[in-house]
Amino acid sequence: MNRLAGETSPYLLQHAENPVDWHPWDAVALAQARDEDKPILLSVGYSACHWCHVMAHESFEHAATADVMNRLFVNVKVDREERPDIDKIYQTALNILMRQTGGWPLTMFLDPKTLLPFFGGTYFPRSPRHNLPGFADLMLRVAEAFKDKRSELNAQGDKLAAALDGLAPTAVEEQGIEDQALLDKAVEQLAASFDAVEGGFGGAPKFPMPGTIERLLCHWAHGQRARDPERRALDMAMTTLTKIARGGIHDHIGGGFCRYATDRQWAVPHFEKMLYDNGLLLGLYADALAVAPDALFLDAARGMATWLMREMQHPQGGYFSSLDADSEGEEGKFYVWRRDAVKRLLTEDEYLLVETLYGLDKPANFEGKWNLRRHDAWRSVVQRLSFEPERADAVLAAAKAKLFAEREGRVPPGKDDKVLTSWNGLAIRGMAKAAARLDEPAWLASAQRAADFARERLWDGERLRATWREGVAKHPAYLDDYANLLEGVLALLEAAWRDVDITFAKALADALLAHFEDADAGGFFFTAHDHEALIHRPKPTLDDSMPPGNGAAARALLALGHLLGEPRYLDAAANTLQALRGAMEQYPAGHCTLLGAVEANLHLPEQIIARGPAELLGPWLDAARATYKPWRHVYGIPYVDAGLAPSYLPRLVSAETQAKVTAFVCAGLSCSAPIDSLEAFEEAIA
Repeated sequence: MNRLAGETSPYLLQHAENPVDWHPWDAVALAQARDEDKPILLSVGYSACHWCHVMAHESFEHAATADVMNRLFVNVKVDREERPDIDKIYQTALNILMRQTGGWPLTMFLDPKTLLPFFGGTYFPRSPRHNLPGFADLMLRVAEAFKDKRSELNAQGDKLAAALDGLAPTAVEEQGIEDQALLDKAVEQLAASFDAVEGGFGGAPKFPMPGTIERLLCHWAHGQRARDPERRALDMAMTTLTKIARGGIHDHIGGGFCRYATDRQWAVPHFEKMLYDNGLLLGLYADALAVAPDALFLDAARGMATWLMREMQHPQGGYFSSLDADSEGEEGKFYVWRRDAVKRLLTEDEYLLVETLYGLDKPANFEGKWNLRRHDAWRSVVQRLSFEPERADAVLAAAKAKLFAEREGRVPPGKDDKVLTSWNGLAIRGMAKAAARLDEPAWLASAQRAADFARERLWDGERLRATWREGVAKHPAYLDDYANLLEGVLALLEAAWRDVDITFAKALADALLAHFEDADAGGFFFTAHDHEALIHRPKPTLDDSMPPGNGAAARALLALGHLLGEPRYLDAAANTLQALRGAMEQYPAGHCTLLGAVEANLHLPEQIIARGPAELLGPWLDAARATYKPWRHVYGIPYVDAGLAPSYLPRLVSAETQAKVTAFVCAGLSCSAPIDSLEAFEEAIA
C-alpha cells in the first residue's frame, strides 16, 4: 500500500495498491520533491472517469512503468473533485504551456521548487498509439530534459508565471456596452453556435449546458415582461431540452442524465452520471414546466428526482457525487440492451411500444447493442400504433418497470460516495425548485435533509469543509461551496420557509464576504484568503459544466440582500458585476451565470411574501408560482417560525391577523399595503 491508503477519496483509494509510490498533495510530498530535487509527476482525475481507469490499468498497475515513475519522480495523485483549486490551476497551465485543451486524466510534470509545470498532457498510453508517445519513454525524456535543460525550463517557468498573473478578469478593459445590449449580444453569440436541427451548441461531443439554457429562458421571460419577447431564445432553450430528454444521454429506465453525448444527435452518452448535472437540469426542467406543461419534461424531472433519492442520497442526508461510466470493466455495460433480450422480457404490446419509441427497430447504436433513445414524440408513436392514450401509458409503465427490474440484477457502475458541498448545493437548489413547482413534499424533504447534513457535518459554525466521507469532513471549502450551497438554501426558503435555513443562509453569506471577497479589485477568489498558497489564485467568471462561483455568489447575494434588506450583500454583488464587466463584455455567451446577475441587478426583483398559518399558505403560494417569472421570489413565512423575517415587514401583528394569511408584494425594499384576500392577491400579481 502507498500513502493513498490513508485517504477517504474513493478515487485516491482506487490507486492505494498500485505499485506506484503515490502521495496525496500535501506538505510531505512537496518537501520530499524539494529535498530530492526530483520533478513532481502530478496526476489528476476522478473516480467516474473512463480514461482515468484506462491509464491506471495500462500504466499505474504495470510494474515496469511504475518502476520508472518511482525512480525519476515524486508521484502525486489528486482527486479533482476534492481539490478543484489544483485542477483549475494546472488545467489552465496546460492550456498556456502546451496550447491544448485539458481533460482527465491530467498529467503534469512540475518543478519541485516552484511547482510550475514544464511539460504536460492528459491521457498517455503505455505503448505508442493515437499519435501519442508511450508513457515510460515520455517520462525518460522528461526526466532527461529536467536534468540537462534546467535553465531553459526555469526561463519557461518564469514566462508561465507571468502569463498566469495576467489572467485576472478584473484587468480586462470595459467596452462600455449597456446592460441590455450585453444581454442581447449573448443571445446573438449563442444563436451563431446553435444546432437548429438537434439542439445544443456546437458539434460533438455535446454537453447539456444548463446554465446557457437557463440564460435563454430568463432572456425570453424578461422580454415578455417588457412586451418585446425574444422568441428565438425560447426556441433554442426548448429545442435543446426536448432533444436531450429524448436522447440517449437521458436514462429512460432509471432516471437521470449522463454527463455528455459523444455524437451530435445525443444518441450515445459518455455513461458517467454526475450529481451536478442532474441538480442543474432538475431545476431547469422545473422552470421549463412553468413556461408550458410538457409530458416529456415532467417525465425527465420525475426520473431525476426519483434517481437522486433512490441511488444518490446518503442515509444521513447528503447526496453522493457520481456513478462510474464503467461496470465490469466495460463502458456502458449496465445501460445497454440486446434486442432479443428485451423481446423475451416483455409482452407483445409492451415490446411493440418500446421498440418503436426507443429505436429497437433501428440499427444498433452502441457496439452491437442498443442504448435507448426516443426517436419521436410519444403522442406520435401512440397514434401510429393505434393505442388508446391511457392504455399506452399503462403498457409503457409496465414495460419500463420490467426493464428496470431486469437491469437491477446487473452489476452496477461504481459509485463515488463522497459528499461534495458545492455539488450538494446545486442538487438542493434543483430539488427545492422542482418540489415547489410540482408540489412534491418528498422531494422537498430530501432537499431539506441534504441541507441539514451540510449544516451539521460540513459547517463548524464559522467555516465550511469541501468534502465528507465516512464521518470525516476534509479540505477547506472553496468559493463554489459557499456560493452554490447559499443558492441551494435560498431555493429551500422559497419552497418552504424554515428559520434554521435563513439563519444558515446569512451565516454563509457573511463567511463568503469575509474569506473570499477581493476588497480592492472586486469579485471573489476561488480560494479563501488563508488557503494554501499555490502558483495562481483564480477568480472564476466563465461558465463551465457548473456555474462559476462569482456568478452564483452575485446572484445569491442579490437575492438575500433584497430579502433581508442588507446593503452589504447588495453592494458586494454590485461590486462584483462592476469588477468583472470587462470580462463579460469580451465574451458575453461564456458568462451566462454572471449575466443572470446583471439582469437581476438591472431590474428590481419582485418579492412576494405571504404570512400566516403554514396550513393556509398553499393556495397563495401556488398562485404566485403558477407562471415562469425568474425575477419573482415567493416566500411563505409562518409567524411561528420567522426569527429572521424581512425587517421591512410589520413587526407588531395582532393574534387575529396571525390567524389568517396576509400577503405583501414588494419591489426591492418597497412593499404594497397588506393584502388579506386571495382574490385581491391574484389580481395584484397577475
